[in-house]
Amino acid sequence: MKTLLVTGGAGFIGANFVLGLLRDGGWRIVNLDKLTYAGNLDTLAGVKNDPNHVFVHGDIGDRELVAKLLNEHKPTGIVNFAAESHVDRSIDGPADFVQTNVVGTLALLECALAYWRASPLAQQDAFRFLHVSTDEVYGSLGPVGRFTEESPYQPNSPYSASKAASDHLVRAFHHTYGLPTLTTNCSNNYGPYQFPEKLIPLMIHKALVGEKLPVYGDGRNVRDWLYVGDHCRAILRVLEIGRTGEVYNVGGDAERENIVVVKTICKLLDERRPRQDGSKRESLINYVKDRPGHDRRYAIEAGKLKSQLGWRQLESFESGIAKTVDWYLDNQDWCQRVLDGSYRGERLGVVA
Repeated sequence: MKTLLVTGGAGFIGANFVLGLLRDGGWRIVNLDKLTYAGNLDTLAGVKNDPNHVFVHGDIGDRELVAKLLNEHKPTGIVNFAAESHVDRSIDGPADFVQTNVVGTLALLECALAYWRASPLAQQDAFRFLHVSTDEVYGSLGPVGRFTEESPYQPNSPYSASKAASDHLVRAFHHTYGLPTLTTNCSNNYGPYQFPEKLIPLMIHKALVGEKLPVYGDGRNVRDWLYVGDHCRAILRVLEIGRTGEVYNVGGDAERENIVVVKTICKLLDERRPRQDGSKRESLINYVKDRPGHDRRYAIEAGKLKSQLGWRQLESFESGIAKTVDWYLDNQDWCQRVLDGSYRGERLGVVA
């Protein structure tokens, strides 16, 4: 039984990772989450009484707490999902993003370094610190090409700038102190349990209740869509056999314009839950003023992960988006409890 400290494990990607490991067995998870607006214990309800899941409400910036957890549970690795992650929110309040993504990651790294240095040599050799990041640190692509692990960092939002800073800190702790770190940079995730401020769950919710579907600008911004289950399998693969000090990009090979994503959701919902008046949900699409600094295109080249570590995505965009729509239709109670909080589906990130 291996023990992992997972930070941000009540959020979207982190919770899917935790649930997957506990389902597959062989892992004991210490799950540290601050439970901000996007953290949701409802997502973890099925493992509430699992003896191999220890949930701790706390902040990665709380050095005393993190040190206590490391010394008490003796994990063989740390997987850091903890982050403020929404571009629009970073436009409205960049300081929170710097505090969590930069200052918090630094505190976590320093605690990990102290724990690693104090461990016996065999445990030092086995230990890994895996930092989960984003393709947004690379900036915006033109109409062709993909981001690789060698692409220069050119962050264009407060969110991506804060993640870029945390990536650099992780790299520095490896090269300066020898801490065995790994970094993954992923494309846009989607799937079960995603907080409804993000494009896909927001469109599903609004389309179901008959609200306008806000599409930024001309709707032709392109993202590479990665099903969250495929992403979680990639993270585990990197954790288990990735080379320390390396960066691995994780992509879905599924570039789609935002407007295509929205229209696909409308079509799937029309097939599964036709509107009473017979109208098509595409009629709800409403083009709105673009997001400030909106990157035009992201696309990830995941060849390194595939060739060196043998990972492959299992879901196409078509199969993944269908599974996602079905999950939200089958879990409306979860969605409603999330929406009973402070976020009501309003537009964020317009202060600029």
